[in-house]
Amino acid sequence: MFLAIREMRFAKARYALIATIMVLVAFLVLFVTGLAQGLAYDNAASVQNRNATHFVVEQGSNHRLTRSQVDQDQIEQAGQIVGEHDVEPLGVKMTTIIPSGATAKIDVTILAVDPAGWLAPTMTDGTPLSDQTKGDVLVDQKLSDSGVSIGTILTDQTSGTKWTVRGFVQNESFSHSPAVFLNKQDWLQLQEQTARPGAEPATESYSAIAIQASKEEAKELQAALPDTDVITKAEAVSAIPGYKEEQGSLIMMIVFLFVISAFILAVFFYVITIQKTSQFGILKAIGTRTAYLAKSVTLQVLVLSVGSLVLSVLLVQLFEVVLPESMPFQLGVSTLVMTCLSFVAMSLAGSLFSVWKVAKIDALDAIGRASA
Repeated sequence: MFLAIREMRFAKARYALIATIMVLVAFLVLFVTGLAQGLAYDNAASVQNRNATHFVVEQGSNHRLTRSQVDQDQIEQAGQIVGEHDVEPLGVKMTTIIPSGATAKIDVTILAVDPAGWLAPTMTDGTPLSDQTKGDVLVDQKLSDSGVSIGTILTDQTSGTKWTVRGFVQNESFSHSPAVFLNKQDWLQLQEQTARPGAEPATESYSAIAIQASKEEAKELQAALPDTDVITKAEAVSAIPGYKEEQGSLIMMIVFLFVISAFILAVFFYVITIQKTSQFGILKAIGTRTAYLAKSVTLQVLVLSVGSLVLSVLLVQLFEVVLPESMPFQLGVSTLVMTCLSFVAMSLAGSLFSVWKVAKIDALDAIGRASA
């Protein structure tokens, strides 16, 4: 430890350059990780926020809530198996609305829930929904940036249905579009108005059945409803259009950043180790153990990686403050800790080349070259 710290104090400029590069790389890793988490949450918040363990969707819908359709009989069957209080219907429909007094159209996702059930969102402002009142909706806070306020009338472009905004919810979105919550009566009315002319009256149906159940109950439910798929919340999130593709691209970027940071660090320390071959040889000749020298190199990498991470975390937190609210960025404590640990591990892995070089140095050969 003494040797590692003293050398870093002696060659301040050299190690300051390495530390600066590591800070920039670590900052980029943390920022892209936060952006990936933020985009993931913005894409699936209205599914992740629901207090359900599983969803029952139509077979052949590829687990997509917007493609699925379940009827009232299936909802009642599910209630008999897992309990009526642990089953709630959920309607999901993507559409375009036009706020009153505005010409701009807004893409939103309609979610039909029981206002008194455990699927109902937490309201931040306004009046809660009721089963007895028609035409009232709760909307995500993002719509306020488009001029929507309490009392604004929203018109559905497809059906012409009008709803009045009674309150706001926060962090509720689906496929990057703000959510609009309505009760089951308005959902059924919307289905009737969007039905094709001349078609038979539609039966009461929803997009999915949200359930709170154990794995055993989910298996039993799957056996009782063979025309459906019982999926977990994670599977429902992964099936959202574009979710896997978006996250796959960002995760690949993060992995490459980890590899690049390890490679950069490995090259820097390998070159430095080669330059110090004669010094290491002299130290070995006077009795310094190879393990001590290897620990010295590893400690230098550890100090630089941890120090750069501390500065990077501070920069990311400062950057997060100035980011616009429209940019989805989320870096939780658990994600931050895992990212930092991974970065340190990759940095230590990159130092193995230098450790291998130190172990291969021959004392007599190094001294001979130094005296030549």
